[in-house]
Amino acid sequence: MDYPWLPQFIASMVVIFVVLHLCLGAAAYLILLERKVCAWVQDRCGPNRVGPLGLLQPLADGLKLFVKEEFMPNGVDRALFILAPVITVIPALIGFAVIPWGGFLDIGSGETVAIMGADINIGVIYIVATASLGVYGVGLGGWASNNKYSFLGGLRASAQMISYEIPMGLALLCVILTAGTLLPQQIVGQQLEGQWFLVQQPLAGAMFFICLLAEANRAPFDLAEAEQELVGGWHTEYSSMKWALFFMGEYVHLVVGAAFFTTLFLGGWSLNPFTGWDLPQTGGIFLILLQFGIVLGKCFLLIFFGMMIRWTLPRFRFDQLMKLAWEGMIPLALGLLLMTSFFVFMGWTQWLWAGSLVVLVILVLIQPLMPYRSKANRRIGLVGSRFSPPEDEASTRMTATD
Repeated sequence: MDYPWLPQFIASMVVIFVVLHLCLGAAAYLILLERKVCAWVQDRCGPNRVGPLGLLQPLADGLKLFVKEEFMPNGVDRALFILAPVITVIPALIGFAVIPWGGFLDIGSGETVAIMGADINIGVIYIVATASLGVYGVGLGGWASNNKYSFLGGLRASAQMISYEIPMGLALLCVILTAGTLLPQQIVGQQLEGQWFLVQQPLAGAMFFICLLAEANRAPFDLAEAEQELVGGWHTEYSSMKWALFFMGEYVHLVVGAAFFTTLFLGGWSLNPFTGWDLPQTGGIFLILLQFGIVLGKCFLLIFFGMMIRWTLPRFRFDQLMKLAWEGMIPLALGLLLMTSFFVFMGWTQWLWAGSLVVLVILVLIQPLMPYRSKANRRIGLVGSRFSPPEDEASTRMTATD
């Protein structure tokens, strides 16, 4: 009996097996990379004791977490307290299934198989849906902990997800309108034949990357676990492997988000961001391995860039975080979506980069005309302060100086 679906099924199982274990290993060693990047930025050595160059530090950390005491406070919702870390990590581990890690492998007789876990016609929607499920684990963990700090962290994470899903979805719609498809493989194919969408729509790409950091609760958007205010946020009461699962979910989300950004804006395995020569989509095993390596390299560079942002920029206040989304990114995303719709309708897709600049200029020009609201967290003067005196004291000093 002939099974035409069998080659694709085997290829998908191999891709899922390889990428799943890569993500699990990356979650451990990205933590080591994060600590090393932090040390480089702060002019320190970082972990360098366990194994050569500190490369066995993740194994030591994993063993420590496995044998560490499991602590569960009184008054917690036991079922949800245990379930929350699982709900956080599972959506991250299934999101990569529709990412095209390579083109099409030629298996002979004119047959090809796609190098991805599942070639489904709603691939882009699937990734967005699975990525948005992770916040349920954070919210449940904060609520089930029976701790006010954890509860506030869960509320912050929920509000942040709702706010930044909107500009992320609008930026994603700009790409979908330009490509005219929801299939990630076809989105990559169009960039191979033309330009990377990051070149065509740089503002949409920048907004999408910012939203990825916010969705993964990465600094400077990690207000849900702000140590200065909330002790540890939603995971304050967690320990041992439950605590580790939260962070594994965060780093796997970072890997999948970087792969998603690579697919949408960096042309997947494309080497040429402009028109001209590029790698073919279909080929033998060596071409597929080259494509897979290029995608992983782009993902690594994006993750490294996100780490440098974390250890370079200070954390936002929560009102600043919400203001950035609702008063900055959402209006800009709506303008970009309107511009993209008009340009696609007129057939001017090659000039989308110019349209992005026009939208930015228009928003800058109309910003002074928008209603002004006084700062809710303005600086309050202190009596006797040299740098922030009360208004009456400041005026008295100026009069005395004159």
